[in-house]
Amino acid sequence: MSIDKTTATSGTPEDHVVENPEAAKGSDVAVDPRLLVREQGLAGYVTEFKRKLKAGDLGSVPVVIGLAIIWIIFQSLNSNFLTAGNLSDISVAMVGTGMIAVGIVFVLLLGEIDLSVGSVSGVAGATFAVLSVTHGMTEWLAFVLAILTGTAAGAIHGFFFARVGVPAFAVTLAGLLFWQGFMLQILGSNGTINLDSDGLVAKLTSYYFTDVAAAYGLAIVATAGYFLAAFRENRRREAAGVPSRPLSEIIVRTALLAVVSFAVAIVYNQYKGLPLAVVLFLAVLLFTDFVLRRTAYGRKVFALGGSVEASRRAGINVELIRISVFAIAGTFAAIGGLFVASKIASANQGAGTGEFLMNVIAAAVIGGTSLFGGRGRTWNALLGVLVIVSIQYGLALEGIASPVQYMITGGVLLTTVVIDAVTRRTQRTAGRA
Repeated sequence: MSIDKTTATSGTPEDHVVENPEAAKGSDVAVDPRLLVREQGLAGYVTEFKRKLKAGDLGSVPVVIGLAIIWIIFQSLNSNFLTAGNLSDISVAMVGTGMIAVGIVFVLLLGEIDLSVGSVSGVAGATFAVLSVTHGMTEWLAFVLAILTGTAAGAIHGFFFARVGVPAFAVTLAGLLFWQGFMLQILGSNGTINLDSDGLVAKLTSYYFTDVAAAYGLAIVATAGYFLAAFRENRRREAAGVPSRPLSEIIVRTALLAVVSFAVAIVYNQYKGLPLAVVLFLAVLLFTDFVLRRTAYGRKVFALGGSVEASRRAGINVELIRISVFAIAGTFAAIGGLFVASKIASANQGAGTGEFLMNVIAAAVIGGTSLFGGRGRTWNALLGVLVIVSIQYGLALEGIASPVQYMITGGVLLTTVVIDAVTRRTQRTAGRA
């Protein structure tokens, strides 16, 4: 039977749902029902949604819905929750945790865990404070050395895991204790070192682009950039003879992004302006997403999370990828630690301790990264940390004690993990995992 539709051989499921009649002329393959969606109009999209629901393939939709519910609940309890000031504060407060969660996403994609990132973040903040404040080193040099401290710590963990064969849980648990002790040692008996309020690290979270053109300009760049990237990707797919999105769908997606981007810009301009911390976080998310989805290295990370033995037989240097992933996690732990130090304008003995580690891991998992490896995106860190920090700020506005905050956050995390496990089992039943 000759058909005029075909499926793509690579990319996400969303990339495979558009028809491309010229690409498949004369081929004898089964028609993927996802390619028929747009021919059926609105009914086709409803059918596709039901198919994804049955297969456990809803992506970030549950998280977005959950975040909307959280905001509606807290706004109904306190009218100050959705004010420009509170939303701006939430977005800045989430960056430190979010940066570390980006590194955790890399580790989770391998199906592993890193329990040391909280302590490593504290070491980075302490290292910067000791070098720049106590010893008078140039801030930029101290900043770079603090980040490299995290890279080295992560690489050490990766070495023991990949080369020696010690389980990642045990290695990073030992790292948690060691680096926490190391942080206390270098901070000394005082335990707290205040940072220069006008210094490099302090400005990471205190600096705002006050000109309204900054926020609106970023919204325009984000919208135009998405459209151009999507349009270029379509042209590339058409040239390669694989399915691509129709122009109408790209326009709709771009319009939705424009609405969200300009709404956020309006909120920022009603307060202090566009926060530098948010700009840097978005830049990191764009870069890491590109690395994971568009480079050979990223494909190797996903492959390793799917099957170690298959990856080894495919010629992937398993040990090198594992070490590099833990080094990346350590690097982002250090970067996040500097943002945390910036937020409180000091490095102290409490950095990276308490519930901080659990919030970081919860942010990655709640955002949609699978604990079982092989599925997730760094953008999941943004969604997850936004949920975590929104809960914290909402409960704080209500004056609810920390123990209750811990229980609620734990309940949200458990719900997410249960959904992840059920989704994976559903996909396996549907033949997709």
